[in-house]
Amino acid sequence: MARKEIKRTKLGVIVGNRGFFPGHLCETGRVEILRILEEEGIDAVILDINDTKYGAVMTLDDAKICGNLFKANRDQIDGILITLPNFGDEKAVANSIRYSGLNVPVLVHAFNDNITNMGIQDRRDSFCGKMSVCNNLKQYGIPFTLTTLHTVDPNSESFRADLRRFAGTCRVVQSLRNARLGSIGARPASFNTVRYSEKLLERSGITIETLDLSEVFGRANKRKENDPDVKRKLEEIAAYVDVKGFPKDNLVRMASLGVVVEEWMNDNDLSGTALQCWTSMEEYFGVVPCTIMSMLSSSLIPSACEVDITGLVGMYALQQASGRPSALLDWNNNYGEDPDKGVVFHCSNLPKEVFEEIRMDYHEILSATVGRENTLGTIQGRIKASPFTYCGITTDDLNGGISAYTGEGLFTRDPLLTFGGYGVVQVPKFQKLLRYICDSGFEHHVSSSMSTVADSIEDAFGKYMGWNMYRHEAPSQG
Repeated sequence: MARKEIKRTKLGVIVGNRGFFPGHLCETGRVEILRILEEEGIDAVILDINDTKYGAVMTLDDAKICGNLFKANRDQIDGILITLPNFGDEKAVANSIRYSGLNVPVLVHAFNDNITNMGIQDRRDSFCGKMSVCNNLKQYGIPFTLTTLHTVDPNSESFRADLRRFAGTCRVVQSLRNARLGSIGARPASFNTVRYSEKLLERSGITIETLDLSEVFGRANKRKENDPDVKRKLEEIAAYVDVKGFPKDNLVRMASLGVVVEEWMNDNDLSGTALQCWTSMEEYFGVVPCTIMSMLSSSLIPSACEVDITGLVGMYALQQASGRPSALLDWNNNYGEDPDKGVVFHCSNLPKEVFEEIRMDYHEILSATVGRENTLGTIQGRIKASPFTYCGITTDDLNGGISAYTGEGLFTRDPLLTFGGYGVVQVPKFQKLLRYICDSGFEHHVSSSMSTVADSIEDAFGKYMGWNMYRHEAPSQG
């Protein structure tokens, strides 16, 4: 199974200029910004130096030229970077975006002045100009993102971090507005918690395709051990996790399931799946799908258990923001008497990248009810110590919108011995978060990523997707 690539971000770049401020600053600033973008692995669509004076925008005609350039590249542009080497013309900047017709995230950047070089030939006044640009963007109804510092040297780590966060925001927004996700089987009958509204997701650009489990079983049962695709999948499973000593028949069924799911996803251009993992799968097909789901998530094709579509959306967003595999977990247990620690768990289908080490095993919880021989395939182990970002999403059907929360914490090395995929987390003011989850009616599931991308998630969901967004314990800026 080939690992899916996260594509490079491409930004439309607007260089602002104002006639009675030093124009040479736009020329040198343009060169510096393009250098930084290239070093950060971000592509640019920008006016040629000869298209307008200094390749910047200052007049209505400049704005039209820039807008038309962006419009011609609208299918490639993920976001817009406004950079102000001098005060900049706020109308030209806003009109450039309006003429482009783009509805993408916008980052506003302003250069620092050098306080030892404040004469008329080198003074920028970008500090002031940024406020004017933001004022106009507000008037035009164009949402935007700010750099951490009001003015900042493009070569600084602060600005580079801003760019990385913004690129993550752009990837999340772009991917969600065109997402196609798969729902395989009905939700577990006893899990009202994973109810959701397809219509509200569709309004945000997220399409859900469905497949009945009977079709999955029917197609998989037609596959035989000598089928080339089944052989390939068996080899992939053996390369992913140690399968020595497990029954061949179970592994063949597991491989057949993987082939069917993969083919259906390819046929329907799907980027992720949520699957009914109990108990029909075990009773009528004889394996748990956890290994196949773990392999998918590890390949940057997120797969959520218990048909949790909104959990899948969270996994997909975290993956796009970070470029790393994501997982779906339960907020599951307290950790002793520590109010800021807890235990997270699933049975499990977590991607192998999150574990210290993994092993395949039988499903300990379901074995007693469906027979141990029908439950091979869980991926078990302890989650390794790491910073992480968490995310929860729910469709608020009664109020006609989507709500979400995000924040960051740590997977710790605190002692714990249990089964499944598990770890100990530390979250600042965890009790406050837990109260918010309960009061707001969120699911007990939480999407997670071994990364620190809560800023990108907050910006993407709240500012650009228009969802009701709660950021738990965001760090103070500046």
